[in-house]
Amino acid sequence: MSNLTVREEIDRLRETWGKRLLILGHHYQDSDVVACCDAVGDSLELSRLAAASDAERIIFCGVRFMAETADILIRDAEGKSCGRSVWQPAPEAGCPMADMADGKTLEAAWQNLTHRVDDRPLTPIVYVNSNAEVKATCGKHGGSACTSGNGLRVVKHFLDLGHRILFAPDQHLCTNIMRELGYPTTAVATWHRDLPDGGLTTEEIRAARLIAWDGCCPIHASYTIGDVAAARAAYPGAELLIHPEAPAAVAALADQTGSTKGIIDTIARAEPDQTFIVGTEEHLVRRLARRKEPKIVSLRPIICEDMGLTTPEQILHVLQTWDESCRVKVQDDLVLDARASVERMLAL
Repeated sequence: MSNLTVREEIDRLRETWGKRLLILGHHYQDSDVVACCDAVGDSLELSRLAAASDAERIIFCGVRFMAETADILIRDAEGKSCGRSVWQPAPEAGCPMADMADGKTLEAAWQNLTHRVDDRPLTPIVYVNSNAEVKATCGKHGGSACTSGNGLRVVKHFLDLGHRILFAPDQHLCTNIMRELGYPTTAVATWHRDLPDGGLTTEEIRAARLIAWDGCCPIHASYTIGDVAAARAAYPGAELLIHPEAPAAVAALADQTGSTKGIIDTIARAEPDQTFIVGTEEHLVRRLARRKEPKIVSLRPIICEDMGLTTPEQILHVLQTWDESCRVKVQDDLVLDARASVERMLAL
């Protein structure tokens, strides 16, 4: 079946379902997938759209943790689905960074740290790029989720209260946040999940304000200082925008670090004669570069293979079959604690 025929059949079935159906796509999806979606955005933005809609069935074109977050937020006050459901066209599409932390190991780390720190409260903060178990563990212990866009505000809130923070799973995001807040590198200690006691002494833990889980996004973490030097040489005068999942030494060289939405908004406000070097996933960079102005170039083309797994044919397969293997349903006993972590973030 040709791409046009697939798109036509998706549109026909969408019309049949009407407002009972919502198809969502993350910014990092391929353009052929984006063309099939009712809305495109970052993971939390799309989950909030799902929760605010009346759609019975939501198809989420992204990776697993995104679809899980949507399922968490569409539940009722008691955590029940009430006839609403979330579907992922490529159920095998996961997130390597999210897989670097799980509820059991995060719980063990939190318990270990609470027995070794001083009287300062220890609060878990988890990046929304985490699985439902991790969010639930965070919520159970009074912690908050955060995004790359609001992470600075969330971290600052708890630091201002005098808390010590356990941040998971992205060490680079939280390190960049602490740098932007003006904290020295000594204020951050890295918890190595495969080492006894996280590889940290009690003295190192008590000297730190934030304990950073040793996870990362393999895509954004692959940027190097050499990439920046090469791009600056090729495009003198260009402004460098980079995602805060990049290593701190690289992010510190950028003119601006920002979430996916932050990068998009900065470019939207730019003057036509500006040039931007953009350091984030290539599917988004290519779509931004299609605009005639301002000029957009890639820091270095990087593709998230998991994001690339979704195809229009898979969307059509879900619409035609509602294959249960594509349904994403978070365990009922995790929903309320996981949602609590997200709601605390939204309340700040």
